[in-house]
Amino acid sequence: MQRVFEFIAGLLFGIGLILSGMTDPGKVKGFLDLAGTWDPSLALVMGGGVAVAVFAFAAMKRRATSLFGGAMTMPESTSIDRRLLAGSLVFGVGWGLAGFCPGPAVVAAGAGYPQAIVFVVAMIAGMAVHELPAFRALAPPTRA
Repeated sequence: MQRVFEFIAGLLFGIGLILSGMTDPGKVKGFLDLAGTWDPSLALVMGGGVAVAVFAFAAMKRRATSLFGGAMTMPESTSIDRRLLAGSLVFGVGWGLAGFCPGPAVVAAGAGYPQAIVFVVAMIAGMAVHELPAFRALAPPTRA
């Protein structure tokens, strides 16, 4: 039954991304083009997402397990460090250049858009590089 709910949640997420225009790189780039013909409509989409997340995180803090019994955990680190800033910079540059962030890119790739497919392949390659032992050696030790 859990897989059914996961499928429904993913389907709703994908439909929401399509209807909001988040899968259209031109719309996203228009939102990021503050000096040109700025399109503020995606700010409403982001605001809606933040509003939903506020309530979801508030509910999550009051629970120890999910509806299906899984653990509910928050990240332990709250520090803003070099790795977080570098990752944010890479994400922002990639979003600005490609017009995609991960969720919309997967939806657009599933719809067969070639530039989204290239983006998703590059994203997967980046995740694979992150898991390489040489890259992991650069990470600070985790706290026990």
